[in-house]
Amino acid sequence: MHIERTSPGDLTTLATDRGPVPMNIAAVLVVGEGSALGLPAVRALLARRLPRVPRLRQRIVRPPVGHGRPFWVDDVGFDLDRHLAEVRLSPAAAGREQLLRVVADLVCRPLPRARPLWSARWVSGLPDGSAAMVIVVHHVLADGLGGLAVLAALADSDQAALADSDQAGSSSDIPFPHPAPSRNDLLRDAWSERAHHLRLLRATAGAGLHGLRELGLTGGRPRLAPVTSVNRPTGPRRSLSTVTIPLSPVRDLARSTRSTVNDVLVTAAVGALAGLLRRRGEHPHELVVSVPISGRRETTADRLGNVTGVVPLTLPTTADPHERLARTAAISRARRGGPRASSAGPLGLAFRGLGRIGVFRAFIQHQRLVNTFVTNVRGPAAGLSLGGHPVLEILPVAVTPGNVGVTFDILSYAGNVCITVVTDPELVPDADDLTALLAEDLRHLVDISGTSRPSRSL
Repeated sequence: MHIERTSPGDLTTLATDRGPVPMNIAAVLVVGEGSALGLPAVRALLARRLPRVPRLRQRIVRPPVGHGRPFWVDDVGFDLDRHLAEVRLSPAAAGREQLLRVVADLVCRPLPRARPLWSARWVSGLPDGSAAMVIVVHHVLADGLGGLAVLAALADSDQAALADSDQAGSSSDIPFPHPAPSRNDLLRDAWSERAHHLRLLRATAGAGLHGLRELGLTGGRPRLAPVTSVNRPTGPRRSLSTVTIPLSPVRDLARSTRSTVNDVLVTAAVGALAGLLRRRGEHPHELVVSVPISGRRETTADRLGNVTGVVPLTLPTTADPHERLARTAAISRARRGGPRASSAGPLGLAFRGLGRIGVFRAFIQHQRLVNTFVTNVRGPAAGLSLGGHPVLEILPVAVTPGNVGVTFDILSYAGNVCITVVTDPELVPDADDLTALLAEDLRHLVDISGTSRPSRSL
């Protein structure tokens, strides 16, 4: 029988899930006039479409020693009501900040390992009759690209319309639950997999060398990131704020400066963080930014998991944003080339090794390799809808443990770019200043008068 094992990238995610916040990611779909739907309609919609995302009804099982990696198995006791609930915002305070407060609380809650690793909240009571679908998944279930595939499968589409036209939906065509593999099945599969890896040993070694290059570790010891006041052990809470800008002028700037959209956004993130540090009396000449990079261009809802490496970039904190962009683009260009996300191999080996000997949490709480993370995912160019109502915007959120108190999550969707600034409120009580600095830096770079007013959770 076919056994779905966790990938090496998934194992790395599990090994690095240490610390006061879980390795969760979230997407917030703001639905126009969504309050007219109501929780029963949303529940019925999800019940019909969940079979299109097998992982949402599966859990991870650890096999006996010697029987291979953990594997995914259908949850025979799956109950949608354990994953979905409604949150009604207070009419007196309903708005973006209250929504972000709800999201920050949800994404920092550990998900029960004995169930499928996701939860959803239908948030009603937003202004103008809008509502929001907040979907939280553990990072082992999907990376950023996989998360978009999940959203596409749950949103309206021609395929969804066909399923929705039949109350039985496509569920009757997909057997559930599949029987779990036996110990003999697991043992045979494990030995088959080991033989396969032995045959690929030479190719694996070559990919590992490329991975060290992607990490910038082939030229000797890495340069340590500067010590800053936002790089201290983080706690169990996070605050969220957002800045939204049109995508088109960002693309135009990238084309005219021989840079990329990602270069522009990373430049603004570094400028904002450096500006905050200067206000605190700190003046680092450079900051190290870890930029995750996917090993695949696309995926589908039945092919999830993690295929992600990272590229650490040591970037200047020059006050002039255009000079900073030129230098950032040059540094980024020099690091391109070779197989994408090849750093996942050596990085995973190192992190899983630290996890096995029980020192990973101490390592990430005191690491000097990066100052911040900037994650950028290209979302759908065309707008989605949910239950016949338009999805007005999608807000990305990811939380990480360790000593990185500020991270930036970026998602383009339907002609706009949303940047979610994730901060530890104990380390960054001045997050409002940081978000305002980000909006200001973007306006200087892109010359956009329509940059949205920053919004923050408290």
